[in-house]
Amino acid sequence: MKVITENRAASFEYFIEERYEAGIALEGGEVKSVRAGNVNLKDSFCLVRGYDVWLKNAHIAVYDRSGAFSTRDSKRDRRLLLHKREISKIVGKVNEKGYALIPLKLYYKDALIKLELGLCKGKHTYDKKKALAERDQKRDAERQLKEYMV
Repeated sequence: MKVITENRAASFEYFIEERYEAGIALEGGEVKSVRAGNVNLKDSFCLVRGYDVWLKNAHIAVYDRSGAFSTRDSKRDRRLLLHKREISKIVGKVNEKGYALIPLKLYYKDALIKLELGLCKGKHTYDKKKALAERDQKRDAERQLKEYMV
């Protein structure tokens, strides 16, 4: 599994409770652009409409060598491919207060491009400050251990 891009802000902004693997419906030029690494998931999110899950606001750059064939928008809505039982499970959770469906990473699985979704609950500011403090403490401990070993 080779990771194409990762949404690092998601782990800072949300508690990730469950993870799902979804296929993504792309066009030919978009696939070439993803293979070139021209993709960004930073401000993207997912919506459930009926029995379809849609990826919104994900930036996949227009392939520069496609000419007049790619007239699509780089931030268009893209359909995600999930099983119906997974979608119904997600719908039940997303309807609860505070849950969101956030794309975490885009990666290759064999020759296919897959998207990892996270069922997330938002963090409060004090949770974010606590995570930063723990990260700083861990860095200091590793730094001290490294100096002690030398």
